[in-house]
Amino acid sequence: MQYDAETNILSWEITKDPIDHSVELGNFIIHLSKTKKPVLIEILNASKFIGKMNKVELKGIKKQIMETN
Repeated sequence: MQYDAETNILSWEITKDPIDHSVELGNFIIHLSKTKKPVLIEILNASKFIGKMNKVELKGIKKQIMETN
């Protein structure tokens, strides 16, 4: 996990798989492989998100990923 204070983006590399496409969900950019497996997750405005981490609902995000191209 890596935080860039200048851009206020938190990046989390999950795997080293090649990125095929990305999905933007609010303040999240999820980079996916061809098989829709998350490769990299970027959180925009991360300083605001960090204080609310315990309130994130991941079920809706997973559903939206599976519904993309």
